[in-house]
Amino acid sequence: MCGRFTIVFDSDELIARFEVEEVPYEWKKQYNIAPGQLIPAIIEDRGQRRLGRLKWGLVPYWAKDEKSGYKLINAKSETIQEKPAFKQLFVRKRCIIPADGFYEWRKVGSEKQPMRIMMKTGEPFAFAGLFDTWTNPAGEKLHTCTIITTKPNQIVTDIHDRMPVILQKQDEAIWLDRQSFDADRLQSLLVPYDSEKMRAYPVPSIVGSPKNDMPECIEEIAAPYLFE
Repeated sequence: MCGRFTIVFDSDELIARFEVEEVPYEWKKQYNIAPGQLIPAIIEDRGQRRLGRLKWGLVPYWAKDEKSGYKLINAKSETIQEKPAFKQLFVRKRCIIPADGFYEWRKVGSEKQPMRIMMKTGEPFAFAGLFDTWTNPAGEKLHTCTIITTKPNQIVTDIHDRMPVILQKQDEAIWLDRQSFDADRLQSLLVPYDSEKMRAYPVPSIVGSPKNDMPECIEEIAAPYLFE
């Protein structure tokens, strides 16, 4: 699963990289994003990209209550066209989620070492996501999302058995285009990202608590025993 990630670039870089016109809320860097939090997401509306915030943890529109969001933080790419919570969203409610790194925990003996996984260049990228809107009995709307996962690439495989789907930059427009639907083409995008372009490094254990959201979370630490 993908349960933590980072966004440590500024709003100007976001606007330039993801071709959105504005950031409609106060932007801040986030060093330890966790499920249940509001996260930035981009959709396409009438040919224009729009940035907003969605709660991480999908609550399908037909859910009886919002508790399902605690379980649906990820959607497996292999079954996305079969699961009731995802198959309709795959058709028309696709989004991308900006990020520049994600965390997974590598088992080392009886301990778990948190690792940050990112591009070698440090540049931002986009997770493939799905979104939906749930309305409670009082008529209040809740906008939520999930991050799609796939098999790990060579960088991630020694750390975890899943990784988030990172879209190729040229494929982001295809994923966001809600005016056309080619299931086979969209499914072909949900593959592990090129490991040659990525790196992983150990970070402090403080990332284990989502209460810790500070630059120290992404600091590389010395842990040579990991690679013996």
